[in-house]
Amino acid sequence: MRKLFWTCAALLLPLATMPVVGIAQIGSAQISITPNNSQKVIPGAPDRFTGSVRVQSLFDAKEPARSSGGQVTFQSGARSAWHTHPLGQILIVTDGVGWVQQWGGPVQVIRKGDVVWIPAGVKHWHGATPTATMTHLAFQEQLDGKVVDWLEKVTDEQYRLTK
Repeated sequence: MRKLFWTCAALLLPLATMPVVGIAQIGSAQISITPNNSQKVIPGAPDRFTGSVRVQSLFDAKEPARSSGGQVTFQSGARSAWHTHPLGQILIVTDGVGWVQQWGGPVQVIRKGDVVWIPAGVKHWHGATPTATMTHLAFQEQLDGKVVDWLEKVTDEQYRLTK
């Protein structure tokens, strides 16, 4: 009997010293699901975009997190205005072919599956090519409640010169 006791104790001792995980979360933060059909799709604001653009907010930053994300679809010839992000931005191209350009740099072609990292404070624009549509997911973090600083629009001349 004594041998059985010590065998059981030896087996149960590691369980007694293991940290309890998950129990403290009961009653606090909960997983939430936002159905696709409840996510608002709006046209791109004319002072921030040229051409036909649809913007779907996927999620907003919820404290303590700072990240937000959206899906943006650009029709042929559509593009964003020049802008910067205080903590940078990640784009994941999910469909089509587009362009991205950093101020003073060459245009770069982006295609379905490409991941684009735009560093903090880098002035840039992105959008579709003149002959193709492009959709991307955009992820950025807020700093002091701000995720983007919108600047001047990309002119037709600047856009045409990026070919």
